[in-house]
Amino acid sequence: MKNIVVGAGISGAAVARILAEAGEKVEVIEAKDHIAGNCFDYFDENGICVHKYGTHIFHTDNREVWDFLSRFTTWYPYMHKVLGLVEGQLVPIPFNLNSIRKVFPEGMARKLEDKLTERFGFGRKVPILELRQAEDPDLSFLADYIYNHVFLIYTTKQWGMKPEEIDPSVTARVPVYVSRDDRYFQNRWQGIPDNGYTAMIKNMLEHENITVRTGTAWKQVKDEYAKERIFYTGHVDELMDRCFGDLPYRSISFDFRTYDREYFQPAAVVNYPENNDFTRIGEYKYFLGTQSSKTVVSLEYSSAYEYGKNEPYYPIASAANSALHEKYMAAAREAYPNICFLGRLGDYRYYDMDKAVARVFALMRENGILKA
Repeated sequence: MKNIVVGAGISGAAVARILAEAGEKVEVIEAKDHIAGNCFDYFDENGICVHKYGTHIFHTDNREVWDFLSRFTTWYPYMHKVLGLVEGQLVPIPFNLNSIRKVFPEGMARKLEDKLTERFGFGRKVPILELRQAEDPDLSFLADYIYNHVFLIYTTKQWGMKPEEIDPSVTARVPVYVSRDDRYFQNRWQGIPDNGYTAMIKNMLEHENITVRTGTAWKQVKDEYAKERIFYTGHVDELMDRCFGDLPYRSISFDFRTYDREYFQPAAVVNYPENNDFTRIGEYKYFLGTQSSKTVVSLEYSSAYEYGKNEPYYPIASAANSALHEKYMAAAREAYPNICFLGRLGDYRYYDMDKAVARVFALMRENGILKA
């Protein structure tokens, strides 16, 4: 039985490589005209590595995932820091003890720091909705301040919903951090592929047992491959011709700009939780420490996903959406008996890159390709 991998992003490339190294023949089908999916990047005329689909930062505590990907790239050691424009000041995001010092007078800041540390413990990451339940009037004030100035408008722009309407697993991704660690991630291994994500994924797909067809949508070849073993990383509602209606996603559009200056902003990513219609601005030369007299930035605008008009980026977690996804999965498995789903779209899960690869390892063990 031939293995068909639908999608040449990081999930599809990981599946293809593991299968190929197990002696299996693999054909990778990719609808885009390039590999690497939403990880796709390229070097522009100024030597800046631009992420076409928005900023991607690799970080993990999973040794197996790190070692696997490190076979296909060397890493530029990069620690991601994000700033947010709050009441006209750039403060660390997630909101932490340094952020408190930035926005409040010294005496007030010290009092809030002491109460946060006493209540939650130093180093604790506290979801904003948990902090809002604090009964202490000072902590309640702090929670309302962070909620209104950092979370509310940004979340509404990003997801089209208020924080309370979103699955807690999503809002917990950007907690209040009782620490002075300004890094966005605290994982053991962090970095950017030295030659970009596209080069890393190209190396993953370079194997005698792997063939790749880009610019080829699944619907063009489904009759040819329907009975093969399929690893599907696309969205399952499209696979089933949206017979039960659309699965909800959020989409993003990017306004790329090149400026004739060394830097545009003081960090790789600056969030705009209160101002403007865009959610954040990414500046790409930070990621590989590129030296150039010019710089490239992208302004990100979030919107609802509309089939055929824009790209699906983020699945929207909710009980109703999960039920619809399961309904689609059941129908798909009946139509394609040898199909497996994975990736953000296939699993309808908000995966980071390392979690997407870890999911591949788990799936390969379930299917007996890797030893348990």
